[in-house]
Amino acid sequence: MPTALEHPAVQRVLDVAARKGVTIEVIAFPDSTHTAAEAAQVVGAEIGQIVKSLVFVVENDGGELEPIVCLVSGANRVDMERLAAVVGRRDVRRATAREAEELTGFTIGGIPPFGHRARVVMDPDLGRYETVWAAAGLPTVVFPVAPSVLRMLADAHVAPIAEEPPVQRAS
Repeated sequence: MPTALEHPAVQRVLDVAARKGVTIEVIAFPDSTHTAAEAAQVVGAEIGQIVKSLVFVVENDGGELEPIVCLVSGANRVDMERLAAVVGRRDVRRATAREAEELTGFTIGGIPPFGHRARVVMDPDLGRYETVWAAAGLPTVVFPVAPSVLRMLADAHVAPIAEEPPVQRAS
């Protein structure tokens, strides 16, 4: 039985990075890094350093779903109005787990920022960190990467897609 690091999904991520001239070091954990909080705890990082790869969809003229993968800082949530403005489509919606897997070839929790045929939009907040951590094809496998390298690997468009933080009022 192959180890997590030998899994075809992980190999796909490694191969895509290698074709772009980047060697990434993947790390497998015995426990899930399915959520941003779990991943941050396991790798010893701030939650904002965790890259959430969230799949959204729009319907093309032929009625087929087209995926949009949003790379979002683990501390943030996608603002649907902002995302709609960035992609120029009001009909954008969150993909179901099944749609996400069918469209990317990866299961939720393990969807990498690249290695699929999807338009990619990246949260600029990820650029605040020297290193961020992303899924590498499985919910228990991650890799560290500089945000600028992540942007290049994913061929991502950087745009403000996160919700504004709530206004703090003085007491």
